[in-house]
Amino acid sequence: MEPAKSEMNILSNGKTHDLGDDMNVPMKTLLAEDQNGTENLRFDDPEGALESEEFLPSTHGKKPTCFTDFEGKTSFGMSVFNLGNAIMGSGILGLAYAMANTGILLFLFLLTTVAALSSYSIHLLLKSSGIVGIRSYEQLGYRAFGTPGKMAAGIAITLQNIGAMSSYLYIVKSELPLVIQAFLKVDHYSDLWYLNGNYLVIMVSASIILPLALMKQLGYLGYASGFSLSCMVFFLSSVTYKKFQIPCPFEDFSVNSTVAHLGLNDSSHIHGSSESLLQEDNDSHCTPRMFTINSQTAYTIPILAFAFVCHPEVLPIYTELRNPTKKKMQKVSNVSILVMYTMYFLAALFGYLTFYGKVEPELLHTYNRIDPFDVLILCVRVAVLTAVTLTVPVVLFPVRRAIQEMIFPSRSFNWLRHTSIAFLLLTLINMLVIFAPNILGIFGIIGATSAPCLIFIFPAIFYIRIVPKEDEPMNSTSKILAACFAALGLSFMVMSLSFIIIDWTSGNSLSAGGH
Repeated sequence: MEPAKSEMNILSNGKTHDLGDDMNVPMKTLLAEDQNGTENLRFDDPEGALESEEFLPSTHGKKPTCFTDFEGKTSFGMSVFNLGNAIMGSGILGLAYAMANTGILLFLFLLTTVAALSSYSIHLLLKSSGIVGIRSYEQLGYRAFGTPGKMAAGIAITLQNIGAMSSYLYIVKSELPLVIQAFLKVDHYSDLWYLNGNYLVIMVSASIILPLALMKQLGYLGYASGFSLSCMVFFLSSVTYKKFQIPCPFEDFSVNSTVAHLGLNDSSHIHGSSESLLQEDNDSHCTPRMFTINSQTAYTIPILAFAFVCHPEVLPIYTELRNPTKKKMQKVSNVSILVMYTMYFLAALFGYLTFYGKVEPELLHTYNRIDPFDVLILCVRVAVLTAVTLTVPVVLFPVRRAIQEMIFPSRSFNWLRHTSIAFLLLTLINMLVIFAPNILGIFGIIGATSAPCLIFIFPAIFYIRIVPKEDEPMNSTSKILAACFAALGLSFMVMSLSFIIIDWTSGNSLSAGGH
């Protein structure tokens, strides 16, 4: 195969590069046959978009353009922004509730463990990608297990990211009406159409998310991702500030409103009763707990796993990275995970230390119980709404890529198909948001199923199958660790689903966390 020599130094995004930086494997590995006996490894095939050369034969010595063909031009900083934005999302709003149901030390241990495991699984993905010259999660699955592997990866990515986008738009549905209500001083029980979250989420999807989702390349969203992250930094700063402004125990706004409308005698009676109750519960309620186990603890690990899922976006971002190497992309991943880890812990800590056991699954709703017209909290709501809205297009890209890999693997880029898939996805997600019970249910179910596959199971088994036995035998340390990693993910998935099922059967619904 004489042409293979000239193809050896071409990466999937068109950049010429010395493969020695990314791959230390023999020549026979690079030309290894797949399970169907076809030598289909092609370094001029972006992300392995073509499963075999005969599907789209070259004409006049030029390969037809595929929907993933472009040169990587995204800088290191923009890649960090995009990956950080993919990690950061509505999950940060549920972490204070997770800490309340685990305790500070147990939460810190779980958060550190999940972050470290996420970084390790990205390492496995990048190493597998470097060996076979493919930068597509679905094509890694195809390389490892053929069509079933590709379909499994594509379905997991689709379910995971649809769940993520549903949770982001659920924030828009629940928070945007409250913001409009506060700004316009409208009664909460008003039936005005612009206070209907279902109408608002459809309007935001059509006017903001869809146009951004129609961009051809993920790298174009780098500035939007940077702005989104800055909004979440503002959220973290405000949560920290409010910790030192809100007394414990806090007075519920609804109670104060009721007292204001009652007579003096009734008011004095209510004040006396509530003050005695508050004094009685003060010591127990306002003391932080280091370790806590209860029925809602079962949701904590899925929520944490969901908060660190960025794996579907890793390889697309790697593809668009300027002068890409495994080392450089691993550094992008580590920086993004470290920054998000720090923000997650601080937001959870100060949110928990503000409300302790009374924190709700959606942190901003708890602030609403104190003063729904607080100017700073209103600004925080707007910042969070902006952040999650700008995250949706970033998360939509891998889903569209997965659908194209599964249904149109050998088709060239087409604007009509590109637009239609985005439109249909947003339509489906809007339907889920309108009919979904609450955000905790989305976190729990999706985090307990697809997240373990994408973080633990798939990267490990793909690595075991793709790395040649001549380089790393099955009894090597690396493959034993990968096998243990896959087993850990499977155990985690079974355990989380078991806890959730037990919670349901014991009479607690998914909305139990909403009290």
